[in-house]
Amino acid sequence: MKKSIILSLLFFWVLSVSAQEKSNLELTDLFDMEYVSDPSISPDGNKVVYVRNFKDIMTDRDYSNLWIVNADGSQNRPLTQGNQRDYAPVWSHDGSKLAFLSNQQDDKVKLFVHYFDTNSSVALTNSANPPGAVAWSYDNQTLAFTQFVPATPQSLLKIPSKPQGAEWNSPPIFIDEMVYRRDGAGFVKPGYRQIFTIGLSGGTARRWTFDDNNYGSPIWSKDGNALFFSANLHENAESEPRNSEVYQLSIADGNINALTDRFGPDSGPVLSPDGKKIAFTGSDDSFQGYQVTHLYVMNVDGSDVKNLTADLDRDAGNPQWDANGQGIYFQYDEFGDTKVGYVALTGKIRTVVEGLGGLDLGRPYNSGTYSLSSNNRIAYTLGGPEHPADLAIWNGGTTTRLTALNDDIFSYRKIGKTEELWWESSFDGKRIQGWIVTPPDFDPNKKYPFILEIHGGPFAMYGPSFAYEIQSYAAAGYVVLYTNPRGSTGYGQEFGNSIHHDYPNHDYEDLMSGVDAVIEKGYIDTDNLFVTGGSGGGVLTAWIVGKTDRFKAAVVAKPVINWTSFVLHADNPVFFSKYWFGAKPWEDIENYWRRSPLSLVGNVTTPTMLLTGENDYRTPISESEQYYAALKLQGVESAMVRIPNASHGLVNRPSMLMSKSAAILSWFNHYRDSK
Repeated sequence: MKKSIILSLLFFWVLSVSAQEKSNLELTDLFDMEYVSDPSISPDGNKVVYVRNFKDIMTDRDYSNLWIVNADGSQNRPLTQGNQRDYAPVWSHDGSKLAFLSNQQDDKVKLFVHYFDTNSSVALTNSANPPGAVAWSYDNQTLAFTQFVPATPQSLLKIPSKPQGAEWNSPPIFIDEMVYRRDGAGFVKPGYRQIFTIGLSGGTARRWTFDDNNYGSPIWSKDGNALFFSANLHENAESEPRNSEVYQLSIADGNINALTDRFGPDSGPVLSPDGKKIAFTGSDDSFQGYQVTHLYVMNVDGSDVKNLTADLDRDAGNPQWDANGQGIYFQYDEFGDTKVGYVALTGKIRTVVEGLGGLDLGRPYNSGTYSLSSNNRIAYTLGGPEHPADLAIWNGGTTTRLTALNDDIFSYRKIGKTEELWWESSFDGKRIQGWIVTPPDFDPNKKYPFILEIHGGPFAMYGPSFAYEIQSYAAAGYVVLYTNPRGSTGYGQEFGNSIHHDYPNHDYEDLMSGVDAVIEKGYIDTDNLFVTGGSGGGVLTAWIVGKTDRFKAAVVAKPVINWTSFVLHADNPVFFSKYWFGAKPWEDIENYWRRSPLSLVGNVTTPTMLLTGENDYRTPISESEQYYAALKLQGVESAMVRIPNASHGLVNRPSMLMSKSAAILSWFNHYRDSK
């Protein structure tokens, strides 16, 4: 009897231990992952409202609710609940109310105000088009925002009307705008974003602008007599799309005055605590592919403009004034990390917080954000290679992580380890940074298949961030290298602009040198090398297989293959021709062709799969179709994967991201040798 009891206990102990063993990440785990975004700290710094993002596997939708937590991490609880989209929370200046956007009542996104004293929310708007970002007046009684206002489409076509009861085709669509479609939004509807204000009693919002221009998000003056915003109101805005200014709109008479006047993008005005100065970001436009964005300050009348970050060779963004108005917090990217810096009005700069990130679940783009209280506490999205964005708070030197949204998943799933790596490019010795992700239970004495994964942009930055796609490859047994070749941001203007009018080119050597650096570690099966990338990474993947046959297979995702057709078919032809080439296609045919991966298709022998969303208007699927036809004509083993209803980001629905990763793994596994 005693022996039987002991055996039974031993049996249940073994079952318990087995139940706690972790397994590798699975593709469908994407639907269980959550992340924090839009942290908004209360003015007194005691509470944080944040957006908790989640997915539903049955409806294949992304949803989000608002949660609130004390600054010490206690009383973390939902403020809204349900399969809906609640986002963009903004505290009133007195901390008694919260404005946010939501579709919780029906399919329309409305502006809501939550009252903390009664724990109730009221919808202030009920318009067909959703409001944009909201700003509180300083008396906490009025909100300002932008909203799209439809216009009646104009057409020169004189089409006879159909007879009553006749069944004709839909009428022709007349287009006369330069930008007539936008990725993720489809064909542009006639109309413009205009400025509105609305009081807490609701009713009809008051419209302040009435012309054919798009206005940026407004903020209030201290006395409530004016609104400040950025916009491009120049007559040649269509041909000079980056030439925006900061403006002031008078509440008394609706007059609009420009406060800046230089040629270049000026945007994101933020008012100082005393209401006497405005901080904003911008640069002097020199038509380069990449230009560092600086942080400026000026008087509210536009006088005495000063560049506070002239000595910082990094992009400054998201400025927020400190409580005493003597300096400004801002965020910037550096060496794969996103940080919060502080610059005094004297120009002295220091870093206060590191490790922002985690807002991109798919690939390791290191994006993050923060919010500042009136006592200079910072709530921010905490990223890292081990988890998507969580909520953290910085209190003058002490950092506290307040959430761990994915501990439930990681309690039974193993993920790959991320290791930083630097090397020198074989082209010119330029130092390049990257990260290696190894499979779970990695053994350096074994040989592993290898994937080079390349970021898009090209002016963008990867970092040490959790990435579902990368971890999926690692879970399937691959060692993955992702990197920031020349042209990436976060390394200064010279590095970022080293591909100016020369992309793709020597970023090829940067990437191949990285592959060699990983191979030197001794655990890579050199007979099983694979390469993939999306958008700009798709460009480079197609470029690589046109230059070398060392990869066993490739997946070219949402690429540009022919720069001439791209510039004339993408959603922003003025920008791409003016900034990425400096000439129109027919003015520089040789350069457009030299930089097109299609020019190298005659060299390709690598089995190559194309993958693009059918509604991609940034790198239209016609680019993939061209390359697919060319590969077939060359007799190259090739395939094309079309993601229905997907735009460029492939994130319209969660299953699109899952399908992308599954398709890439299917192609690589098909050509991978089993060892």
